[in-house]
Amino acid sequence: MTALHHHSHSHGHTPEQITRRLRRAGLRPTRQRVALAGLLFKRGDRHISAEILQEEAQAMRVPVSLATIYNTLHQFTEAGLLREVAVDGARTYFDTNVSDHHHFFVEGDNELIDIPDAVGLTEVPTPPEGMEITAVEVVVRVRRTDA
Repeated sequence: MTALHHHSHSHGHTPEQITRRLRRAGLRPTRQRVALAGLLFKRGDRHISAEILQEEAQAMRVPVSLATIYNTLHQFTEAGLLREVAVDGARTYFDTNVSDHHHFFVEGDNELIDIPDAVGLTEVPTPPEGMEITAVEVVVRVRRTDA
């Protein structure tokens, strides 16, 4: 009994735990959602694109179209399970770490890296009439220097 109790404190990734997590987020735990959530959250915090998730799903023999993956990622984002990080028009990443933080984008490698320390923003613009700021996200573009 105590072992079971102790285990529930870790971020569990059994289908049952994922099912509960989806239900708490207000999402119906369909088989595809449970399978994709299992792939997304099994490795702790990471940044993933729809294309990479599709490759992982195919490797695990989860038949799922890219359109379904995009839909699922957007549903998870709206439910607060993921954070969408748009880097440029062509590329969107989904972050399993939904806390407020900023990113480096490594040009050429197409890789996102969390910025570990605070980004000093002294002034935030006044939002348009009738709107409120929900988040400020900074993407700092970097590239490898020739060693």
